[in-house]
Amino acid sequence: MTRRELGQLVAGAMAAGLANSPSTVAAPSAANRWREDFPALKQAISGQPLVYLDSAATTLRPRAMIDALLGFYASDNANPGKTQHALARRAFERYEAARQTLARFINAPSAAEIVWTRGTTEGINLVAGAWGGANLRAGDEILLTVAEHASNLLPWRFAAARAGAHLRVVDVDEDGRISLEDLQRKLTERTRLLAFSHVSNVAGCVNPAAEICARARRAGARTFIDAAQSAPHIALDVQAIGCDFMAFSSHKMLGPMGVGVLWARTDLLEAMPPYQAGSNMAHAVTFESAELDHAALKFGAGTPNASGPIALAAAVDYVRLLGIDVVRAHETDLTTYALDRLSQVPRLRVLGPRTAKDRIPVFAFDVAGIAPPDLQKALDARGIAIRSGDLSALPLLRHFGVSTAARASCLLYTTRADIDRLIEGLERTIAGA
Repeated sequence: MTRRELGQLVAGAMAAGLANSPSTVAAPSAANRWREDFPALKQAISGQPLVYLDSAATTLRPRAMIDALLGFYASDNANPGKTQHALARRAFERYEAARQTLARFINAPSAAEIVWTRGTTEGINLVAGAWGGANLRAGDEILLTVAEHASNLLPWRFAAARAGAHLRVVDVDEDGRISLEDLQRKLTERTRLLAFSHVSNVAGCVNPAAEICARARRAGARTFIDAAQSAPHIALDVQAIGCDFMAFSSHKMLGPMGVGVLWARTDLLEAMPPYQAGSNMAHAVTFESAELDHAALKFGAGTPNASGPIALAAAVDYVRLLGIDVVRAHETDLTTYALDRLSQVPRLRVLGPRTAKDRIPVFAFDVAGIAPPDLQKALDARGIAIRSGDLSALPLLRHFGVSTAARASCLLYTTRADIDRLIEGLERTIAGA
C-alpha cells in the first residue's frame, strides 16, 4: 500500500466520522462506506445482491489488500535478498516490514518471533512436530478442549501418538465456553502443553485467554492459542495474554489465502529444531555442516511467499486505519441485533451464548425439521452465503446435541440489512418446508 493510498483511507475514515475512542459506535453510513472497499460485494448471486455471511471460513478482501498484492508482482517481484539487486532488495524490505507490522499487531516483543506459515493449521503442525518432537515423552499429557477445531486437534493427537503421550480433554459449559473448573482439575504435573481456541468457530464465545494461560503456567505447562477466529475481531497482545505460542490465518482477516502467522517466544524458537530444511534457513551449507539462522528465520526454508505477508500487512493497516475499536463496536452491535432477530425465528436454535458479551458475530444454529445442507442450499438460491456441515468441530456440535449445523458469520462489512435478508430467507424457507 502506498502512502497516498494510506492517506486516502485515513481521509475516508475521517469523512465517515470515525473516531479512535473505544466508545465510538460506527454509524450505518460508515459501515456502508467500508463496503465500498470490497469488490466482491458488488456482484449478484441468483439475480440478487450478494449477502456474504461466511467470513468465519474466509473473509472478503479489501481493495487495499488486492492492490498491495498486485503491486508487489507489478513492481517488486523478486526473490527477496538484502544485498542483491534493486528489486530483490525492495522485496526483502517489504517482506521484513510486513514481519514488523504483524509483530506490532499482536504486541510481540520482537519481529524475530514472527514465523510465516501457510495458515493456522501449518503453525499448529509446526509446533506439534518441532516442539512436540523435542519435548514430549511417554506418559506426558496434552490438554485440549471439547471446543477445538479439527486443525487444533489432529496435530496434537498425532504428536501424542508419536511420543507415547496422552490426550486429555477439558469440558465446556452449556454455552461452549471452556470450563475453568474442569481445566483446573485436569492440569497436573504431567501436563506438558495446553492447546485451546481463543474464540470458538461454532459458539462465537471469547475464552478468557490470559486466565487460562496463567493457570497452565502455574502448573508448569506450555500454552498454544489457536487465534484463527479471534485475530479478525479482537485486539491481540501476546505479552498481556502470557501464552507461549499463538497462530492465526491471513485469509480469515482480510488477507490472501495460503499465509499464516505463528508467534512463539524467542527462547522456545531457539530451542526448537527446524521443521523443514533447505535454503535461506541455514548458511555456509556443506556436506558436513550448516549454520542455522536464529529464531523465526530458522523456520523459513526455501523461497518465501513474499507477496502473501506483504498483502496481509496491507490488510492489517487497513483495519488499523478504520480503528479496531470502531470496528469492534460495529460488530458488537451486529451481534446484539442478530441474536435478537434469530431468537424470533420459529424452530431455530442458536448454539452458544445468547448475549453479545464476550462474543463475536458468528452464529451456528439448527432449525428443527430442516437439514443444514438444505437450509444452506435454499439461502444460496436467494443470494445469501452461509456455511453448513460439522464445521470441523464435531465434538462441540455433539456437546450441543447435533452432528451438523448451519453457520452465519459476519465481519466489518456486514450490516443490519444483511441480517434482515438472512432472517427473511430463513423465515421463507421454514414456512415452505
